[in-house]
Amino acid sequence: MQITLLDGSIGQEIVKRSGDRPTPLWSTSVMIEKPDVVSAVHGDYFAVGATVATSNTYAVHRDRLVRAGMENRFEELLEIAMSQAEKARDAHGSGRIAAALGPIGASYRPDLDIPLETAKALFSELIRLMEPKADLFLLETVSSVDHARGALLGCADTNKPVWLAVSVNDEDGTRLRSGEPLQDLAPVIAEFAPAAVLINCSRPEAIGVGLEIIKGFGRPFGAYANGFTGISEGFLQEAPTVDALEERRDLGPAEYAEFVMGWVAMGATIVGGCCEVGPAHIAEVARRLRAAGHEII
Repeated sequence: MQITLLDGSIGQEIVKRSGDRPTPLWSTSVMIEKPDVVSAVHGDYFAVGATVATSNTYAVHRDRLVRAGMENRFEELLEIAMSQAEKARDAHGSGRIAAALGPIGASYRPDLDIPLETAKALFSELIRLMEPKADLFLLETVSSVDHARGALLGCADTNKPVWLAVSVNDEDGTRLRSGEPLQDLAPVIAEFAPAAVLINCSRPEAIGVGLEIIKGFGRPFGAYANGFTGISEGFLQEAPTVDALEERRDLGPAEYAEFVMGWVAMGATIVGGCCEVGPAHIAEVARRLRAAGHEII
């Protein structure tokens, strides 16, 4: 079977290597001060077998930059992120660039209730600015049905593939972070027909039952989990930093790869890693995929 192997954590990996303390903007400020750290992270993932570089644009939203007094650098930050991904891809000689579009406002906060027209306009602007260097668009950590609809409305004018990645409840993978049944996405998927539907930034233990639902949507599907113990209450406060989240100690490369191979056995064709899943994890996933006779594309 042909498998697309995504990279792993981007923002956190960049922050760890930069030596800076995490901020509410995560790895955004690193692109101004140490941009080559970004391309180095992308390059390391390509080197161990990933075929997609996810741009460091997850937190580059106008509303987040306004809060940090950096809105005037919005377009500059997008350009740096896309150029660093392009630099790594060109040095590697192959691969695709997925332009990452994170949630407006904050992650795991469907309660923020962003109006559909507002979401459409903000996502549409991001699409327009990143399209020249993007091979595909990756809507990440989508936590509610309305979040999915607003983001997909913003992608309506692109001819490039759009992948929708939703985040599920860590204790019940059949539900979005909003509490809505994952099955409630079916009409949205039918209306917008994204090129793939994924589950991301959730505990790997919750993903299998979610994939059983998503595979019924009739689109290519897959997953990339995080390595957090769970999403803490502290992280759900205003302008959180990743310091509020705890890394698991029981999810090394071998353990993570075992989960991924289970998803592939279910029919998943797009896999990778999210927060706290690093190059060593992706290297082991690539090794296991090849050992099982899969072709990584």
